[in-house]
Amino acid sequence: MNTDSDFVITRLLDAPRALVWQVHSDPAHLARWWGPKGCAIDVAKLDFTPGGLFHYAMRWQEQPPIWGRFVYREIEAPRHMVYVNSFADAQGGIVRNPWSATWPLEMLTTLTLEEEGAQTRLTIRSSPLTADEEEIRTFVAGHKSMEQGFSGTIEQLSDYLASLPRGA
Repeated sequence: MNTDSDFVITRLLDAPRALVWQVHSDPAHLARWWGPKGCAIDVAKLDFTPGGLFHYAMRWQEQPPIWGRFVYREIEAPRHMVYVNSFADAQGGIVRNPWSATWPLEMLTTLTLEEEGAQTRLTIRSSPLTADEEEIRTFVAGHKSMEQGFSGTIEQLSDYLASLPRGA
């Protein structure tokens, strides 16, 4: 892993770690908060096991869906998960980023949840996987856009967590 090109975002969430973990591992929850602001998520499949697949469609008004997928490598409840994420087609096959022909096909992502009292520190670290130099440069150049996108997603997560009873 090339740490110079890693994208890292960290946020403190006002929810217990078990609840934050639950909303990352249940398709009914994921459909309510995952993805960029302004899009609806359809969960096509969620097999939350090592080797399992999270396949989803992001839908914006009157636009064709943009598909994505995670293939889980490690799951250590409720502390961390490691997955390879990429854009996908409707069948779950890997495809190029629809907005950038030089975006890496796959990113290795680690999501870590750490307890801080009654709150949870969420850290997401993502790096290009098997990418060439041009793809790495594109990924690094996209960090600001990723910061905006993930910030919106985490804001939706935070709002969703606030709407849930603590025993959800």
